[in-house]
Amino acid sequence: MSAPPVLLDFAAPRIRTTATGVLLLLFGLCAVSAAGLEYRHEAMKRAGLDLKLAAQLRNSSHQPANEVHVARLTEEATGIARELGTPWTAMLAELEAASQDTKGQIAVLSVEPDHDKHRVRINAESRDLSLALAYVRRLQDSKALRYPMLDSHEVVAADNEHPIRFAMTADWRESP
Repeated sequence: MSAPPVLLDFAAPRIRTTATGVLLLLFGLCAVSAAGLEYRHEAMKRAGLDLKLAAQLRNSSHQPANEVHVARLTEEATGIARELGTPWTAMLAELEAASQDTKGQIAVLSVEPDHDKHRVRINAESRDLSLALAYVRRLQDSKALRYPMLDSHEVVAADNEHPIRFAMTADWRESP
């Protein structure tokens, strides 16, 4: 009897390629390629937005028209804030109450505020000087106005009734 031959093969067996393995490899490569292309697209989009932002910042910081526009808007906002800070309700209520105390014989013609000095100029008309002085005295007791003073008065000769036009100034008190 003879012994079976001994075959010694020191090389590892070859791995066989299957169709499923090849399909999985192709699918993986396609997925990696798609992810790489998407990343590149997003990176280029971001770079474009960075360039637009930089250009916008350069243009907005160096345009004197924008600075003039901002200064004008700031000035308007300051004026509005000053106007809103004027205690109109209290002042006009005091003027109305003083006019009613003189039985409505005082006609307020204009009220002109000076926001910087917190002062108001009031032009009014009455039948005679004693009513005008009574009106000024009544406003001296006002809570909204301080130091009301008669600045000037004149007789309106062109009118048949000869009314007295007078001007007065007063400081206003800040609203609490």
